[in-house]
Amino acid sequence: MADHSIKGKVALIAGGAKNLGGLIARDLAGQGASAIAIHYNSAATRPDAEATVAAVEAAGARAVAIQGDLTTAAAVERLFADTLAAVGRPDIAINTVGKVLKKPLLEVSEAEYDEMAAINGKSAFFFLKEAGRHVNDNGKIVTVVTSLLGAFTPFYAAYAGTKAPVEHFTRAAAKEFGPRGISVTAVGPGPMDTPFFYGQEGADAVAYHKSAAALSPSSPTGLTHIEDVVPFIRHLVSDGWWITGQTILINGGYTTK
Repeated sequence: MADHSIKGKVALIAGGAKNLGGLIARDLAGQGASAIAIHYNSAATRPDAEATVAAVEAAGARAVAIQGDLTTAAAVERLFADTLAAVGRPDIAINTVGKVLKKPLLEVSEAEYDEMAAINGKSAFFFLKEAGRHVNDNGKIVTVVTSLLGAFTPFYAAYAGTKAPVEHFTRAAAKEFGPRGISVTAVGPGPMDTPFFYGQEGADAVAYHKSAAALSPSSPTGLTHIEDVVPFIRHLVSDGWWITGQTILINGGYTTK
């Protein structure tokens, strides 16, 4: 039977410099991963990527930071090529890349839509494509989406709408890569207590989101924390490999499908 432990495995994390991606990198290193490629988008996040590399190395794994704007197929191809050259063929590929836009549908410009579609949909498609080409047999692929895929709400058409196709990409990839033992899943966190969330929300919306989950009273802030999400991703890329083609919402009862 295939080895589905994390120990000794190579991982690639897109958007792995900070927040959820950074904690995933640290967690996989702590679980015994042998090497981790940490992607970051721009010079602004390079210090975070370098800090995550240092933390991964301190945990005993090799690490490398790789920069790239993943909104073109060529850039995603380069990311995987650079990963193979630096740490070898990955066993685990996790994509946390995303961008939020909260705006009435009538006010979303074509340029804004195109940017959201490129970051949330197109980059995810080509990440899955390249992961299917390069991840080892019996590997694991995870894409981070959003719990808004299970919500009935205004103002997030451009965000949730451009994340929604990832559900279909995930199902198709799971069927196509399954004969090689590769599991493919999507994870949709609820509103997370990170700068990614607060930059888009006004005070009233923040107050609502903090109270909306069924388990909000049991949470320090009422929001999803990255520490709540990481154990599920750890499970999906190890013993939870039999779960595939699914979109799993991790949100404390914020919404369901």
